[in-house]
Amino acid sequence: MLDKDMTLEEVREFFGHDLFATQACGCEVLEAAPGHAVCAFTIGPQHRNAQGNVMGGAIFTLADFALAVACNVGENPTVSVSSTIEYFSMAKGERLIANASANKSGRSLGFYTIDIADDLGTSVARMTSTCFRRA
Repeated sequence: MLDKDMTLEEVREFFGHDLFATQACGCEVLEAAPGHAVCAFTIGPQHRNAQGNVMGGAIFTLADFALAVACNVGENPTVSVSSTIEYFSMAKGERLIANASANKSGRSLGFYTIDIADDLGTSVARMTSTCFRRA
């Protein structure tokens, strides 16, 4: 279990071992608390598809990373079992920010919504996820 009283630096150190999200995608943890996380990355050329837009997989990675933080801080080890993402608009800014929050956090299941926007306030996508807590 990740302690609910972990400092932001401790959370960043722990989730820094998620190498795909942190190294390949550049995701960083901005806020972390039980049932809540804000994560972001600065959009670079590695995030863009052939048409020049931010690739859906990069957006999903950011959302999944924020989900991992939100559903694991202060909880038993938790994994996602189902995630659905809907893309609304192209990112127009320079950063993407994912805001994850628990809709219901139970003993064995958790339900989360992750809203992704750019730094200009453009709503880019929304992911909903169901998570399972391992005892």
